[in-house]
Amino acid sequence: MPQSPDAKLAHTPPDGGWGWMVVFGGFISIGFSYSFSKALTVFFKDIQQDFHVSYSDIAWVASIMLATMYAGGPLSGMLVNHFGSRPVTIVGGLMCGLSMVAASFGNSIIHLYICIGLIGGLGLSFNLNASLTIISKYFLVRRPLANGLAMTGSPVFLCFLAPLNQYFLSNFGWRGSFLILGALMLNCCVAGALMRPIPSASRPSVENAPQKDGEAASQGTKLKSNCLSRVKIVDLSLFKDRGFVIYLIGNSMFFFGAYAPIVFLSSYAVSQGVDEFFAASLLSIMGFVDMFTRPGTGLLANTKWIRPRIQYFLSFAMVFTGTCHLLCPLANSYASLVVYTVFFGIGFGMVFALIFECLMDLMGPLRFPKAIGLVTIIECCPMLLGPPTAGALVDHYGDHRYLFIMCGAVILTGGLFLFVMNVYNYHLIDKKGKAKDQELQGDDFQQQEQALEHMPEKGPQA
Repeated sequence: MPQSPDAKLAHTPPDGGWGWMVVFGGFISIGFSYSFSKALTVFFKDIQQDFHVSYSDIAWVASIMLATMYAGGPLSGMLVNHFGSRPVTIVGGLMCGLSMVAASFGNSIIHLYICIGLIGGLGLSFNLNASLTIISKYFLVRRPLANGLAMTGSPVFLCFLAPLNQYFLSNFGWRGSFLILGALMLNCCVAGALMRPIPSASRPSVENAPQKDGEAASQGTKLKSNCLSRVKIVDLSLFKDRGFVIYLIGNSMFFFGAYAPIVFLSSYAVSQGVDEFFAASLLSIMGFVDMFTRPGTGLLANTKWIRPRIQYFLSFAMVFTGTCHLLCPLANSYASLVVYTVFFGIGFGMVFALIFECLMDLMGPLRFPKAIGLVTIIECCPMLLGPPTAGALVDHYGDHRYLFIMCGAVILTGGLFLFVMNVYNYHLIDKKGKAKDQELQGDDFQQQEQALEHMPEKGPQA
């Protein structure tokens, strides 16, 4: 997020030094935040058998966790602004660890909804927001590099957590595995301890120097307006922006179908006769491909050919991902599922490498903080409903193929919608710009005519 002018004057980002340790802490906390809900899907089939619940019921665990992680962003942001990133991350790590320990003693699916979904999801939200905030304070010039290194924690952790969870499941069962994962999640507290706050520079003009009554009132007014601007989390005026609404609709369609294929990928592979360990390895393959796709997409999007057309590049990435899901039902062996997973990882990585950059391109740096807050809140609904809806299809038809067809069709439609509507939107913007230029040219011509009319005529000189 771009900082306010007052925040910029408070300190100079070191762009290195202890900041790299902060990036390492962010690597850990962000890695757990984005990968944990995906890696948990390895345990879903055993939990489903123990609790005798449907595919739709078990899918709610991951959905509630993801939705809470995104919906908790505003609360996490306020806590970070008040207490700082270090205590918020430590509390988030404690919440995640204790939620997994409490879930291991659960005897109903509702117990898992509360422990893993709500408490664990809120803890992940604390970790994610606090990490991104502290990195933005330590880096300015090297911020893209620092954020990129921290964000690679997501695919790296997914690569290792998925097979590790399968190993835990085979040796300790899902309850014992949850106890071990609860202990591992406490590493987020260690990551939070690395997030040392930057001491802000003293401001003698505010605290020490004497002020006149007018200056004091002005300072108080500025402080009050700054506080009010922080309290206002949701800016509904953004809905007046046509480009933002188009982005939001397409983005919501993507998130509806984005996570259900990940949730049910392992169980679909097992239903096709794939060994459980190899089925879990598909998530690792996806994470490995995603690890290299995101930076590669970022480099490609920064070229002079793609940069002006980045909205269309996002549309292509969504169409590519949707097409992969539509073709997934043709995969009925481990080798064909690996091929699907590789292409799925490419599409997934491309979308997530572009999705926030496209929002920044649309809204600009000044409106981006409010826009991202509103987007993440609205995304919770499709993210919450997607996996359970896919699970309901599996329960009704007894076949995983229909969920991939549904997710692929929704994402493909969202990508085509973005492409068509962006063409229409840019056409209207160009048309409005040309009309404004012609109006300005007409005004200039009228002003020149009026100036010529009022010029005094010069008579013959004697």
